[in-house]
Amino acid sequence: MESAFSKTIIMEVTGKIKVINAEQQVSASFRKRELVVATEEQYPQFISINFVQDKCDLLNNYNVGEAVKVAINLRGREWVSPQGETKYFNDIQGWKIDRLQAEAPVAAPPMPAAQAFEPATSFNEEEHDDLPF
Repeated sequence: MESAFSKTIIMEVTGKIKVINAEQQVSASFRKRELVVATEEQYPQFISINFVQDKCDLLNNYNVGEAVKVAINLRGREWVSPQGETKYFNDIQGWKIDRLQAEAPVAAPPMPAAQAFEPATSFNEEEHDDLPF
């Protein structure tokens, strides 16, 4: 029987870029960069996503306001304080980002050119038509 924890689930966040922060050099061997994506739904969510190490460079060609899809991993860790108190921290890490193409408005099919018609040659005002007006 396969455990639910052994399955790989690809998670994505879509929305518009709200913030792209500058890269932070956390230590001599660790760097990170924060991206905030505003989801486009009735109640938008502002999702902070961290890009770490070489993934920081993925954000270089993006700008605030662009619609994107970001592939993410949820990360969590346990920390025990010097006083013995245990705390848990979550992090959302991005590992891929793609621009979403703006949907082009759907154009109506072209209208056919007006058909040329011959004018009536025999018009009799006394003929009645069936039109109600």
